[in-house]
Amino acid sequence: MPSTADIQPLLQEAGLDGWLLFDFRGSNPIAARVAGLPEQAVFSRRWFCWIPARGEPQWLVHAIELAPFRRQPVQPRTYVRWQELEAELRAMLGAAQRIAMEYSPRCAIPYVSRVDAGTLEMVRSLGVEVVSSADLVQAVEARWSEAQLTGHRRAAAELLRIKDAAFAYVADALRSGRPITEYTLQGWMAERMAEAGLVADHPPLVAVNAHAADPHYIPTAERHAPIRPGDLLLLDLWAKGPEPDAVYADITWMAVCSDRVPQRYQHICDIVAQARDAAVAYIRQEMAAGRRPRGCDVDDVARGVIEAAGYGRYFIHRTGHSLGTAGHGNGANLDNLETNDTRRLLPGTAFTVEPGIYLPGDFGVRLEIDVYVHPHDIEITTLPLQNSIVPLL
Repeated sequence: MPSTADIQPLLQEAGLDGWLLFDFRGSNPIAARVAGLPEQAVFSRRWFCWIPARGEPQWLVHAIELAPFRRQPVQPRTYVRWQELEAELRAMLGAAQRIAMEYSPRCAIPYVSRVDAGTLEMVRSLGVEVVSSADLVQAVEARWSEAQLTGHRRAAAELLRIKDAAFAYVADALRSGRPITEYTLQGWMAERMAEAGLVADHPPLVAVNAHAADPHYIPTAERHAPIRPGDLLLLDLWAKGPEPDAVYADITWMAVCSDRVPQRYQHICDIVAQARDAAVAYIRQEMAAGRRPRGCDVDDVARGVIEAAGYGRYFIHRTGHSLGTAGHGNGANLDNLETNDTRRLLPGTAFTVEPGIYLPGDFGVRLEIDVYVHPHDIEITTLPLQNSIVPLL
């Protein structure tokens, strides 16, 4: 949980009078994490927490929900009637004129657009300007500690090792004529991840041939395909350590169940690798010039490579997503397709770079790496880079 001392310099730097956190029945989990709810607090009514750029935070809660605050030195403001809520909120904001809330103009960044339109109308009616807290959320929630970075590197190394072991496992099964399916390989990798002390919110993704053309295909006991000689194989693995604040690593690699790689597969892989490398080069170029690239601009660079090759309409997702304690974190995404993510890549944050080309009914290729942002450069934490599809036989 961030402290007021961590947040207030960010508010001052951004020229904000404060950050108004609001929640109603769990509608804004960001607010709950940033405010730091008192122990055993269960709110069934609206609450606000005001973090001013200078001074002490204040709470506004319903009068029947004061119990969790009884032992705190400063008691919250309270309301019973809705008219009192608005009056107390106006008094709490004081002379503030420009404040941040979990809002994004035109819902351009839906990951932080948590405050409903009616509440925004009410707050604005009090005479304040409301701006998006997206940059604050990234600075407060998406930056890693040194311990988290160390844990991420370990998880990344384990995933790369398990990927290699999975390729060897498939090759052995094919050479010996032992049946193997997407689903059994998925389970085998999940077991290896557990043995390595890793946890994940879902088993890894295993897809062959046309299934690899579906970016979110997941094999199940009821729906899966056999893995046979000649098949194109996509593996997408993500996991983290067991610590409460551990952060994810996430990789995707491609192989072919043959002793050679068909040119049509490698041709698509070459384009995807060029898009990935162009994104990385652009970030490094911008940082070398003292600029912080925006997620949307990095997406444009990678997408431009694939569009120039004539496959733009087959790249149907963003170039990358933020990494954090959840697989998709609250930092900037590399996205100018699904959303217009204008947030800049901040030091201490991390993200994936994972362009792909998906040919419906035929096959797909995705290459995914993880990138951590240092103050003056970036670190690819999932080396080596894959440039050629791996022949397994």
